[in-house]
Amino acid sequence: MPVTVVTHTEPFAGHRSPNSEQPVTMIARDLSAARSLRPHRHAYAQLTLALEGVLQVTAEDSSWIVPPQRAIWVAANVEHAVTVVEAARLRPVYISASHDPFPGEPCKVLEVSPLLRELVMALEQLDPAAPSARSRMISDLMLDELPRLATRPIRVPMPRDKRLKSLCDALLANPGAQQTLEHWAQQVGASERTLARLFEKELGMSFGQWRQQARLAHAAPMIARGMPLSQVAEQLGYTSQSAFTAMFRKTFGSPPSVFFAR
Repeated sequence: MPVTVVTHTEPFAGHRSPNSEQPVTMIARDLSAARSLRPHRHAYAQLTLALEGVLQVTAEDSSWIVPPQRAIWVAANVEHAVTVVEAARLRPVYISASHDPFPGEPCKVLEVSPLLRELVMALEQLDPAAPSARSRMISDLMLDELPRLATRPIRVPMPRDKRLKSLCDALLANPGAQQTLEHWAQQVGASERTLARLFEKELGMSFGQWRQQARLAHAAPMIARGMPLSQVAEQLGYTSQSAFTAMFRKTFGSPPSVFFAR
């Protein structure tokens, strides 16, 4: 599927940046699948979440698949990019750097609590150009809620080497692909030994381990929208549902049914 790339400012025209008077702002945008916001940074922090749909957020040499149950915190001045995997009700929340609830952390995965979700929807109903006592109260409560949220990261590290990045991008787009490292070596113009060495050097894991992480990351939105585990396992290239569940439990310490329990 072709990806439509847009600039940072194009889809968010009219957005009001956070400031001392209004430290938390947001802008509502519904984006179709395959839209992409190219790498950018800004002087305020961003909480990237979607009320519906699935996002892929890339920052700090890592990539996260983000279903509605999760959000990605990106600190001020950290370069990041967003791709819409499934049509999304994108609700980025912008927070003044002076009110950072996670000082010293460039990126952080957060569970979206029912309260945070309601606060985002409440903030959406207010005029961003006219700060009010209500918007400030919502902002204060949101800033109090964020540090309380549990983190359950499904992080997929991304490489700098162009050949390895080409391979990783292809697997993120099709995590169920069964091709061997030898096949990918031919596709990206490097030897199998070179790619294996790069996986260990740049990502700290083998090709098989990285592919498992990519598959598990994609499993999150599939499970979240109610897809049977047997179909999830099949689409992600596992030989059986039990094989998928075993790998999930090994990685996260619990089966999918427990991990995604609300």
